[in-house]
Amino acid sequence: MRILVIGGGGREHALAWKLSKSPKAEKVYCIPGNPGIAEVAECVNIDIMDNEALAAFALNHKIDLTVVGPEAQLSNGLVDYFNSKGLRAFGPTKAAAQIESSKAFAKELMQKYNIPTAKYAVFTEATKAKAYIEKNGAPIVIKADGLAAGKGVVVAMTLTEALEAIDLIMSDQAFGTAGSQVVIEEFLTGEEASLLAFADGKTVVPMVAAQDHKRVFDQDQGPNTGGMGAYAPAPVVTETIRAQVVREVLEPAIAAMNQEGCTYSGCLYAGLMITADGPKVIEFNARFGDPETQVVLPLLDTDLVDIAEACIDGKLDTLDIVWRKEAAVCVVMASGGYPGKYAKGAEISGLQNAAKQGAVVFHAGTAEKSGCIVTSGGRVLGVTALGETIQAAVDKAYQAAGEIHFNDVHYRKDIAYRAISRLAGK
Repeated sequence: MRILVIGGGGREHALAWKLSKSPKAEKVYCIPGNPGIAEVAECVNIDIMDNEALAAFALNHKIDLTVVGPEAQLSNGLVDYFNSKGLRAFGPTKAAAQIESSKAFAKELMQKYNIPTAKYAVFTEATKAKAYIEKNGAPIVIKADGLAAGKGVVVAMTLTEALEAIDLIMSDQAFGTAGSQVVIEEFLTGEEASLLAFADGKTVVPMVAAQDHKRVFDQDQGPNTGGMGAYAPAPVVTETIRAQVVREVLEPAIAAMNQEGCTYSGCLYAGLMITADGPKVIEFNARFGDPETQVVLPLLDTDLVDIAEACIDGKLDTLDIVWRKEAAVCVVMASGGYPGKYAKGAEISGLQNAAKQGAVVFHAGTAEKSGCIVTSGGRVLGVTALGETIQAAVDKAYQAAGEIHFNDVHYRKDIAYRAISRLAGK
């Protein structure tokens, strides 16, 4: 089979890496890819927002399966366009991707179909949004309605922070048109977790539960990021909670999308808060998470090509999806200053030494310059290691990360601290 991956970040590196291991994978392409992806796929520089150009490439190169990584391409209707050309693509249609591209759509869906989530209100006017905040107080959560590359959420612990968030999102348009409408939610307390699932429109199969680390500094301090690391399995998601999430969240969400005429096929990501009242949905994403993918896919034993094809064909119920009985940990190495301003172009050394430690280094924000690998983004690398226990995987990941160097590198030193504490009974 000839396979195409759309995207160029750490998630897409993990997808291309996993797909390339399939016995069915004759050739893997990635658009646009990155230097790390180039080790497992042929990278091609085409505008990934140009559906016509992407489809032309797929047709010319006789692509049998396309896997779409980022949300922007899904909400741009890439899967719809490929389908119209007779091309097989793994991922939801534009209508189905609304579950991520519009937070208001997702909240209304959950309310209508009794899927547990935080109380909320939607506003298109800053003055009314501020009045609501002043009435309800803080802590409170403000979200830009549209796609904001995982950065359009402000968890405001004070009234001042909340009001400033409205100015930032709606008045200053920090996230562009994504902030023309905001969703304001009640603040939920508990522990966060991510449960990704494969879906074919009627059947939904959960993956291994993971936990992301959104804050930039240790002990969950500092501003939110796209994710500073992850681990799986997340012990906060017990078998009982996992079954509850499938029963009360994932299956109802797929059924609800069918009812709304938006049949959902692909990967559905449920971002959860495990509260005292049970799991509640913080957000849905219409694709694999980043960096959760970098810990979930290494634990997958079943051929990802088979799963993707079963999702496209509506035959997911015919597969027995098997997972490795290990733990995986990913440490994200970022540019200093991220998620604020950061420099690019710093030379990266030690990548081969890290690989010798048994880790897989997924490239997120890298480029090639004069034969060297250099930084080109905020999140630069995801260093992933497996172990028999979470602690063993943590030790291996940090040992490998310690081999990698670039100017002003920053990474958290406490990835999986909640799991280690929980497993120790603290």
